[in-house]
Amino acid sequence: MGYFRIMAAVPGFFLSSFFFMLLWGVIAPKIGLESISYVMAMLITITLWLAVAPLAAAAGRKRSW
Repeated sequence: MGYFRIMAAVPGFFLSSFFFMLLWGVIAPKIGLESISYVMAMLITITLWLAVAPLAAAAGRKRSW
């Protein structure tokens, strides 16, 4: 079942990257930063996902006492 969960996350990755790029384009000029491309948004998104995934997995585990 793990393989299908990974496949289900793929569209979420692309949408997350797209929304990140759009939101960054709105916020960046107001704080004096440059806009980012879709590819850079994908790189940032995968970096965040790799950092947060272990935390989410650990939080999702049930403790057996």
